[in-house]
Amino acid sequence: MTIQKTVLDNGITVITEQMESVRSVALGIWFKVGSRDEIAGEDGVSHFIEHMMFKGTPSYDARSLSEAFDRLGAQQNAFTSKESTCYFASFIDESLPEVFKLISDMVCNSTFDEDACTLEREVVIEEIARSEDDPEDQAVELFYKSLWPSHSLGLPIGGTRESVSTFDQAAGLAYKSKHYTADNCVVAAAGNLSHDELVELALQHLDGLPASDGTSGSSLSSARSAPARIESDLRAVRYKDTEQAHIYLGTTTFASNDERRFALSLLNSAFGGTMSSRLFQEIREKLGLVYAVYSRPHLYQGGSAYTIYAGTRPDNADTVRELIEVELAKIATGAAREGISIDELELARQATKGSLALSLESTSKRMLRLGDAVLNGLEPLTFDRALEKLDRVSIDDISELAAELAGSPKLTAVVGPFKEECVHSETTTQKLEPAI
Repeated sequence: MTIQKTVLDNGITVITEQMESVRSVALGIWFKVGSRDEIAGEDGVSHFIEHMMFKGTPSYDARSLSEAFDRLGAQQNAFTSKESTCYFASFIDESLPEVFKLISDMVCNSTFDEDACTLEREVVIEEIARSEDDPEDQAVELFYKSLWPSHSLGLPIGGTRESVSTFDQAAGLAYKSKHYTADNCVVAAAGNLSHDELVELALQHLDGLPASDGTSGSSLSSARSAPARIESDLRAVRYKDTEQAHIYLGTTTFASNDERRFALSLLNSAFGGTMSSRLFQEIREKLGLVYAVYSRPHLYQGGSAYTIYAGTRPDNADTVRELIEVELAKIATGAAREGISIDELELARQATKGSLALSLESTSKRMLRLGDAVLNGLEPLTFDRALEKLDRVSIDDISELAAELAGSPKLTAVVGPFKEECVHSETTTQKLEPAI
């Protein structure tokens, strides 16, 4: 399997991974823009624009666009993250030219019809309402808002009801012209395709993307402002009448392009990423205090977060939080004592390799890996190269990183039937106070 990359004269990056053993293709057109690129008054506009791209062009209305994808047997969708927006589809290989033309028409020529904007504002507000009904989603939002209160990485991807209600055709087109530029675009594809053919399709159908004006900072090479590191322990509590307390505990860590990300992947697997991990075995299997408990790195440009989630009955919330902190403290002691052992590292290494191998059976997963790598300024890794990186991680690498994470200040965010608060470290040892 071969990875090829071409940067066109206008700045568009085309990257492919050829898989001759399949008859499908996964195609994504990416832009380096997400919620972290929004300024005051734009909260959620990246996500809103993603919705509007499916609402019609001069050639298709929303329904005929969907029907055109269906006629090609293509499964299309899109997503907006904190750092990128991607429009993608999976389809039979022979449909590549037609599918590419459809997605290109969407990203270059969407009309942002005012009536469609009015309707879609309501759809996005319903999406926000759905998230507000999910206490785990609310715990994530509370965590980020409290971790980075002065940085756009702390903002919710979907925005707020108030911000979304102001979006119209003019706002959408202005934001799109600023960020949907040729040098801010990546075309990624994996499957049974020709790299040269994809380059030709990009030249033919994405010529409608403008060049950057040089003032917005929107280009693949532009740097983003780094979020601050957390400097002291914090606790944030949001009241919600729930049957469970939803706890997110975490800290800040290195940026997404740091080589230690491979060690972090293995450490996370051993600590809280699998059913054999410490958190799962200690808090769920031995004590039965939770149904769900897991850890996860969230890697971003300039700085990232490492989080642990647990859902438990409110009466057990303080106990579970304390147990998580105990387990964090243990991993800082080194392999010779209670830190991650050599056996745990090898188990995590094999589990991670297996998960990677299974994911790469999917053309969609391969396409996502390609696009994400380019947007983060990373070398796209073949499967064998990724295995080499994982094999190089030593027990000393794990112990050093574990000590750094465990020794860093922590933020605990809790959503449940407790009194709301946001306090500093000197009072975080007090018990969560029930709301009466």
